[in-house]
Amino acid sequence: MPDKFPEPAAAPSRPAPGLQPGNRRAEPQTTTVEAPVFAQLAAMLPALRMLVGMLIAALVIVALFFGRDLLVPLALAMLLGFLLDPAVSRLKRWGLSRMGATLVVVAITLCALGGMGAYLTNQVSQLSADLPTYQSTIRTKLRELHKYVSGPSVWDGARKTYDAVEKEIVGPSGRQPAPRVQRVEIQPTELKPLAQFTAWLDRVSEPVLMAGIVLLFVVLILLDRDDLRDRLIRLMGGNLHLATNALDEASQRIGRYLRMQFIVNASYGVPMAVGLWFIGVPGAILWGVVAAIMRFVPYVGPMISALFPLALAFAVDPGWNMFLWTLGLILLLELISNNVIEPWLYGTSTGLSTISIIVSATFWTALWGPVGLMLSTPLTVCLLVLGRYLPALQFMEVLLGNAPVLDAPHRLYQRLLGGDVEEAIELCTDTVEALVPAKSTPGQVSDAVTRLYDDVVMPALRVATSHHTGAATAAHRLRLAQGMDLLLGELAEQYPARAAEPAPAPARRARVHCVGARWEVDALAATAMAHALALGGQAVSHSPHALTARMQAPEERNWQDTELLCLSVFTPQPQAQVRQICRRLRRRWPGLRIVLALWNAPPELLAENAAQQLGVDAIATSVRELLLRCDALLAPTPGGPRAAPVGEGDAARVVALKASGWLEPSHTEDIHEMVVQAANAFHVPFAQVSLVDADWVHTPGTLLPPAGGAGEANGLERALSVCSYVVHQDNDLQVEDIARDPRFADNPMLQAAQVRFYAGVPLRDRHGMVLGSFCIMDTQPRSLAASEFALLHDMARQLQATLSTSAEVPPPPDSGTRHEADGQPSGPLLGPSPGPALV
Repeated sequence: MPDKFPEPAAAPSRPAPGLQPGNRRAEPQTTTVEAPVFAQLAAMLPALRMLVGMLIAALVIVALFFGRDLLVPLALAMLLGFLLDPAVSRLKRWGLSRMGATLVVVAITLCALGGMGAYLTNQVSQLSADLPTYQSTIRTKLRELHKYVSGPSVWDGARKTYDAVEKEIVGPSGRQPAPRVQRVEIQPTELKPLAQFTAWLDRVSEPVLMAGIVLLFVVLILLDRDDLRDRLIRLMGGNLHLATNALDEASQRIGRYLRMQFIVNASYGVPMAVGLWFIGVPGAILWGVVAAIMRFVPYVGPMISALFPLALAFAVDPGWNMFLWTLGLILLLELISNNVIEPWLYGTSTGLSTISIIVSATFWTALWGPVGLMLSTPLTVCLLVLGRYLPALQFMEVLLGNAPVLDAPHRLYQRLLGGDVEEAIELCTDTVEALVPAKSTPGQVSDAVTRLYDDVVMPALRVATSHHTGAATAAHRLRLAQGMDLLLGELAEQYPARAAEPAPAPARRARVHCVGARWEVDALAATAMAHALALGGQAVSHSPHALTARMQAPEERNWQDTELLCLSVFTPQPQAQVRQICRRLRRRWPGLRIVLALWNAPPELLAENAAQQLGVDAIATSVRELLLRCDALLAPTPGGPRAAPVGEGDAARVVALKASGWLEPSHTEDIHEMVVQAANAFHVPFAQVSLVDADWVHTPGTLLPPAGGAGEANGLERALSVCSYVVHQDNDLQVEDIARDPRFADNPMLQAAQVRFYAGVPLRDRHGMVLGSFCIMDTQPRSLAASEFALLHDMARQLQATLSTSAEVPPPPDSGTRHEADGQPSGPLLGPSPGPALV
């Protein structure tokens, strides 16, 4: 057998088709572009996009610089338009036409500015006339300062030593004779009167022309506001929702900034004028007005405005008392304004970060000078809003905004990757403190820590699992594990569980054990679960390490006293692993009940029979759901809907409800109208107002279908009401998926209407007492954003105002009463309802 196969014979060479003999012309060959060329072009696309973007930005900056003569008046006019438009709109609502309201507002503004200018000019003239009388005082003080500066000081010895060393180094021969300097004086050419007038006219014409252009633009902007808004919407692509939100946010932010700026400046200028008047500085009102106006110019304006009163105090008083008092007044007002008033009034009104404000002030000053410095903040706010709503300019929001560019889970994960455990702890504690009121109860602290675990810690661990075998290195995984362990230990120390009183043996509290399934992140999550369960009042323990595949020591332990085992799993496909662990656990401890916490659960594992298929008693996908599942499994009578507990002050609340007048039937139409508006606004089929009585929940104007006899037309039992939890907690309640909440999953009324989502906010009377809730419901699981919850609160406040105002007017004697002659029972009724109550 040969060592190797013989090589195949080479095929006979054939000439290319275009080169065969007899062909009159050669046909061109087709060349194919290799795949690496396309790959290189695709790799160059991001760089090309960046290059094009930088080129466009450079062109825009050049246009802003060379077009400043037109753009600066336009920007000033838009700024004044933001200030004056609310007054024009108010006059228009009072009955004036748009033209008339604009002319009235502009005339009043011009008169106010003219009057202020005349008064300030008069003050300046008086000060100019009095300045020569202060010359002797100025000369005396300057001589004193010169003597003080030229007199002996602590640096004289060092200066003499330096002069002696210099003489020794240079030597007598090293010195050159100083050249004689001849003084030359240039005499200016005296201009003729006509030339002087022309020069003066040139200096005055530029500001006058700019003022006229600004006034013209202001009038046009106020007159054609609606048309300009429509054109801006068209320029933004015609997306009405996007453009409307962008314009509304820009106008709100800039308008709020300008109003707050006016209040801050007034709060600085008025005390300045009063303080200077008491000190005795001439022109106190003038310098107060100048200080208020100059504070519109960031950074530089306050320093310039402080020079004038300080210079006058220096010139007027022969001593130094007036100068020192004036300096102390300015420093005190600056401290109060910068550290108290501005943070209190501004807050986050502009949405700009501190460094972006400084950089934008430098940028616009370089382009447009002092006017650009004054307009820097409003213009940068416009860029921020454009970056928020236009995808192509999204980098503007990242660079300029003060909102975190990373969400809380990713920030926590990054801090742990970098080894910044202290910053990670601070981030978590700040999150908890923001959720806990000043005077908090243990239940509120427990809820805040639970939300921290659900919203920050568990998502951070989920991110860690997704990067575990990819971008994360061994050092990253080690830092994450060690840092998270320290973080959870610090949270357990800062928010300890309440010490439980010893109970008799028959009434021994249920014991819960938390353990991870396989990974170290499973064990870390189990530690967080144990802390949350302990804060919820359970006797709980946890294993510091995850279970191994063979359940070997030291993790194998006697769990005879464990009634409930909470198993933490981050694996995306945990079916085989969970079944194996549960079989082994059940063989050793047959009575052990298991709650499976799935943090990366696929949708198919959340079906109704998923727990039975996996061999566990319940499945939870969040820490909050885990607490509810454990409470339901360890309850004395598990199963069925559970009523919200009744607080100690509920009797007073019920008395307030009956005295409020909200139960009068005359309110049914108002309630029904608001309920319909809520259902339409949130695009949900059901909405309801629930007024919670002692044992009954009144639901006038509800939008619920018949519930098969489970409820009555105007209410339901309090024990079956979800809204009773809103009243008990005195806080918002959102149930994203009712089927996964043990408190409401077995509620027959919710099941009959196929309700899967609930969101409710409290309804309060004028004294702050919670009388009920305003809620929306849907047949699909969902969640509300923060802005949507804010809208629900606004609608609740509007309904509260309507009910409270109507309750002050006594109803007619026969209002809400049906007589027996009509074939209906007598007595006040809550009015007709489209359907029975549900929650």
